[in-house]
Parts: sequence; structure tokens; C-alpha cells
Amino acid sequence: QVQVVESGGGLVQPGESLRLSCIVSGSAFSTDHMGWYRQVPGKQREMVALITRGSNTNYLNSVKGRFTISRDNAKNTLFLQMNSLKPEDTAVYYCNRAGGLVPWDWGQGTQVTVSS
Repeated sequence: QVQVVESGGGLVQPGESLRLSCIVSGSAFSTDHMGWYRQVPGKQREMVALITRGSNTNYLNSVKGRFTISRDNAKNTLFLQMNSLKPEDTAVYYCNRAGGLVPWDWGQGTQVTVSS
């Protein structure tokens, strides 16, 4: 059974940075396209960033130039470096498979709050 554990969220001021991590166990992580998603109460979950098994990346327009997704296949870990954070980035962030792959059960996510 695949387990996904996200971490690294917190409360920051606008303009500050955070680095999220996601450790995946029980899966052939290196062969999967992976994504970071976020969700705010009352809204649908949206994909923020995607990285293919070949490490090609794609981003939601609103985070381009500020967020960077990366992966360490040796450690089954996915990262999201978030710079120049804005209040509208406030959400619970999740990682999961992407690129049309059937998602695993969602983890608990990690809360990111951007507020002055």
C-alpha cells in the first residue's frame, strides 16, 4: 500500500519562502509522473506543479517563476520550493501522481499560510 507524507508547511509573511517535501513509500516512485496540488476550503483541488519521470516540469500560471518542483528518486522524495509567497498561495498542499496516472489515496497534506 502506498503511503504519502507531506511536510514543510507553516505560517510565513508575504514574500517569504518555504520548501515542501513529500516522501512516498510502497511505490516505484521513479517511474511515476508526480505533482503538487493545493486546496482551499470550498474549492476544488488544483495542480500547482508537475514533474515527469524524465524530470520535465510544468506549472500553474500563477506560480510560474516563483515555485520550483524537483524530485530525488533515490530517496523517493518530491520537493516544492516556494519563493515570493503571496496570501493567495494559502492552502493545504498535497503530493500525488500526475500526468493521467490514477492517484493514490491522498495524504494529510501540509498547511501553508501566507499572512502579514
